[in-house]
Formats: sequence, C-alpha cells, structure tokens
Amino acid sequence: MMAIRSWKFRIYPTKEQEKELKHYFYECKNLWNFLLEHTKQYYEKTNKFPTRKQLYVITKKKTKLFSQVSQNVADKLVKSLKGMIATKKKGKKAGFPRFKPIERMKSFTYPQFGFKLNEQLSLSKIGEIQIKKHRELKGKIKTLTIKRMPSGKWFAIFTAELEVISKHNKGQKVGMDLGIEHFGHLSNDSIITNPRHLKKAENKLKQAQKLLSGKNKGSKNRKKAKLRVARAHEKVTNNRRDFLHKASRKLANSYSLIAMEDLNVNGLSKGFLAKHVLDCSWAEFRGMLHYKAEEAGSEVVFVDPAHTSQECSSCGLIRKKTLAERWHNCSCGTSMHRDLNAAKNILKKATGGHREARPFRPETPVESGPLPEKVSSADESGKSICEDRSPVL
Repeated sequence: MMAIRSWKFRIYPTKEQEKELKHYFYECKNLWNFLLEHTKQYYEKTNKFPTRKQLYVITKKKTKLFSQVSQNVADKLVKSLKGMIATKKKGKKAGFPRFKPIERMKSFTYPQFGFKLNEQLSLSKIGEIQIKKHRELKGKIKTLTIKRMPSGKWFAIFTAELEVISKHNKGQKVGMDLGIEHFGHLSNDSIITNPRHLKKAENKLKQAQKLLSGKNKGSKNRKKAKLRVARAHEKVTNNRRDFLHKASRKLANSYSLIAMEDLNVNGLSKGFLAKHVLDCSWAEFRGMLHYKAEEAGSEVVFVDPAHTSQECSSCGLIRKKTLAERWHNCSCGTSMHRDLNAAKNILKKATGGHREARPFRPETPVESGPLPEKVSSADESGKSICEDRSPVL
C-alpha cells in the first residue's frame, strides 16, 4: 500500500540566506495578492473564475521567484476557491480568500523540483543550507516546504511517497472515550492521563504576554518580548505534540481495533469548555492515530456519539446525566465511572450486529464570510471547479 508521509527537519540558514528566504515570502505575498485581485476583477466581468492555466501565465510575468514556487502560489489560490465553493454548496458558510500581509506568509513550497537533499539542502536561487537530518528519510520525495516559525526557527518539510507493508495486529478490541478529566478512558478500564499542557504553562504565558503589552509598538524591546511569547507558545505546542505522538503510537501498536466517538470538535471548541478542548487537540490526535493504525495493521472506527454517556452499557437503559455527574449508577445494579461506561458503549456500537462505523474525516476549519451567488469556472482540463469535491487547502 502506497502512502504519503511528511518528514520535518531543522535548517540553519546564514544571515544572507535568511534574508533571501524572507524575500521569497515577500514576493509570494505580492503574487498572492495580485492573483487574488485579478481573480476578483475577472469574476466581476465574466461571472467566472480564471482557470489554473491563466493564473500560471500571470505568474511568469509578475514575479522573479523560481517557477515552481510561483505556480504553487497559484495552485493554493485555486484550491482555496474550490474549497470555498464546495463548502458553500453544502449549505455552510465559507469565506472568500483574503489578501495577505507579510505576517501571514509563513511558508513557500517547491511542488516538484528546484531542490536537492544531500549532506546539505540545496535550493534553486538560494544556495546550500545546513540541515540537521536527525532521522532517515524514506520513500520518493515529492514536495518540499520551507517554513519559518514565529520563534524564528526554520524548517524543511518533505512529503514522500513510500510503501507501507500491511501487518495484522492480533491485539484485543477496545473502545475509547475522549474527555477532559482524563484524556482517554478505555473500555478495559485503562486511563490515559490528561497532561493539561496549557494549564501548566499558563503562568509563564501570562507573564510573557504582560511584558509584551507594556512595550512600545515598533521598538526593539517589543520585538524581543514578542519573540519570548512565541517561544513560550512553541514549547507548549511541542510538548503537546510529543504526548499525542506517543499516546497514538502506543494505542495503534497495542490494539487491533480502536473505537472512538465521531465528535464535532469544531463545535465543541466554541463552547464554555473551549480552552480545555483545544488543549487536548482531539482532532490532531485522531489524525495521528488513523495513519499510525494503518502502519500497525490495526483499525480505527468512529461511531455516532449519541447517548454513549447516558445509556447503560449493561441493560441499555438511557438516563440523562449532567456533566458534573461523573459516576454511572443504574437501577440494574451497574456502577462504574461515567467515562468507562461510555467507552464500553462505543465499543458495542463499533462491533455490534448493527455496526455504526463512520469513515475518518480530518477536521478542516472554514472561515465565514460572503460568497457571490454565481460561481463557476473551469481548470485546464476543462472540468468545472464548482464540482462537489473535497477541498485541499
């Protein structure tokens, strides 16, 4: 089975190379804004969006970037328009692509060639950059993205196509209830503790933000304070991601089937528990678990979350509970933790006679905003970009 995997390496450009990389961001920003303005004007005149091929022609005239990089900017605009149209056709709000200031340009991509990886990373028109290859890169390299983090660190992100050897995991089947009290409660009564990374770092983040708010805009001290805030947030992100990787790998290797609720994470992240939900990063965890399960030969199943906490896992009686009620007591005599009861119900739904499994869907946040009533266009193959296809943003 062929699969796409990403490999992230730290790079160390010199001051001159960093200046050139930042110039690439500036050129990409100008090109994006010019193409977006052209797209709006073209739509006002024709009631259609320009094709990908038409945008490619413009990129050749309006920028001195490497051709592959400039074409990728046009590709991103086309994909944004496709995603907007597809989302609008589903009856949801979708915002039109926006003009970008330089602060919003954080990466650029070589989609096919223009780079070479040996002991150093060689980029067309930039030169050889030192790279720390801390692990072996497997598969055939497809794309390269150069990314600058708010903390000032630079990374090279390769996507590679490699063959994943199918395995057969002989572990037991398990249901998992995601929560805030515990990150995960399994149907075998195992518990994954919630590390609460944001809460642990909250005081340091507040202190760094307070120092930033007291600095004068445009001053060197404000830039230093802003960098301190960025590094504090980056540390929280790295700690959280490390935990998610380890937890998902252990689950994928230990069980043949992992059943979970198909939660509306975007909706939950807007409620009164938003900060705690976002700190858990359930959507990112589900994505990690899904691809690691493929490699480990196990299966991840998502089921309808309705009544998993309210239904008794022994007799099936449904009784409403408040969020504050953390223990499940039923008239049939069943008594257990609320999350354990939910995990058992999730496993039943995934393995019962009427399997209610749902396919994995990565979370894709969508901006809200106005959309013209008529939208239509065709790409270079002649297919309309209004077709109801999944957006790739």
